Amino acid sequence: ITCRDWSSDVCSSDLLLLVLMATQIRRFGKYTAPDFVGFRYESDAARTVAALISILISIIYCIAQFRGIALLVSWLFGIEYKAAVITGAALVVTFVVVSGTLGVVRNQRLQYFVLIVAFILPLMFLNKKQGYFWLLPQFGYGNAITDLQTQFAFFWSEPFATISIFQWLALCFTMMFGTAGLPHVLARFYMAPSIRDARWGLVWGLFFISLIYWSAPAYGVLARLFDARAGHVFKPVDPMTADMVTLTAAIQGGIPEWVVGLLAAGGMAAAFYAVSGLLQNGSSAFAYDIYPRIFRSRASDSDKLVVAKGGFLVLAGIVLFFSIKPLGMITEITAVAFALAGNTIFPAFLLGIWWGRTNAPGVLAGMTTGVLITFISPLAGELLPVLNTLFPITSSAFIGAPVVMVIMIAVSLFTRPPSSTILDFLAVEVHKTGEK
Repeated sequence: ITCRDWSSDVCSSDLLLLVLMATQIRRFGKYTAPDFVGFRYESDAARTVAALISILISIIYCIAQFRGIALLVSWLFGIEYKAAVITGAALVVTFVVVSGTLGVVRNQRLQYFVLIVAFILPLMFLNKKQGYFWLLPQFGYGNAITDLQTQFAFFWSEPFATISIFQWLALCFTMMFGTAGLPHVLARFYMAPSIRDARWGLVWGLFFISLIYWSAPAYGVLARLFDARAGHVFKPVDPMTADMVTLTAAIQGGIPEWVVGLLAAGGMAAAFYAVSGLLQNGSSAFAYDIYPRIFRSRASDSDKLVVAKGGFLVLAGIVLFFSIKPLGMITEITAVAFALAGNTIFPAFLLGIWWGRTNAPGVLAGMTTGVLITFISPLAGELLPVLNTLFPITSSAFIGAPVVMVIMIAVSLFTRPPSSTILDFLAVEVHKTGEK
């Protein structure tokens, strides 16, 4: 169910960004999420909190991505997991050093093209080899579901077979809100050359992401089918196997080795793209939003650049340390990052753009509450079990994001409104209404 939910929710979040936020974010003319928050809410404290949250999101998300890179490196070179983590980290750092910041952001279409070819071509091979409809493999894998049901009485595809409707909704909305609040996703709009490029970049991204994510459930179903045919119909899910389900399906399907290699290369490219963007956003948040305001107020641009480069290496080292002994499956770790983004950055951006009355005390109260909500389950779930139900660690934004927005609105109404300068900027520059 995770594959199906993830695909629909990421696509939904891109639509949410396209309709509500993409153009408006670009009109602010800021380059990081903390920069946006600091300017919109006229608060260095809010900017610092947003920077700390961005760094934490980057670390959590990168831990999951480093695990994926390490598993691929381990498979490619036949080395143990710990050595693969270190090797993968070195490859990521080299990638960013060679390509640079704009190289990561502005080659999005080329990267998506590589991902599509590497991800869909092996799936076409698998479907054709099994005798399923292969020209559009996203539709052809339905026959594999039928085979699982008729040959092995495996009805895992039935809706809500293993989870409740609340858990399903919580996961869906957390993925949607979280994607719309991820700093490295929002960075695509900051660095786009123009508003038109920001819009079309998101449209192209939505199209390519749809193709990729609609293919993910097909790999999962085929892996289950091949597993069943090998005599392991209902075996418990091994986290290592689950994280490698796409590659496992390709190997078990008996397709040519060069096609399997192409799939591994596509997975590596996807992870590199995500990790580089996340680490750059995290290091930029520290260098430009925390360092000059807390440690060195007179820091020059060259000083900030040096700190950003050093911060990139430090963050990579922190992620490397926590990736040695993973805290869960890739999807579980990633979902925590999505939940944190959905409970903090997303409400701050949404209300900051569309409700001019939102102010600094409101956003500070909301983001702080959002962090608490994200981690309330492991912190206090044993004392109050109901918290585990309402705010699961991997899907807390379903209730958390609305609660945070209510808090932002309430605190803003009971405190001083934003300055007339910001209200005028929102009306004239962002919404183009020409009036307050």
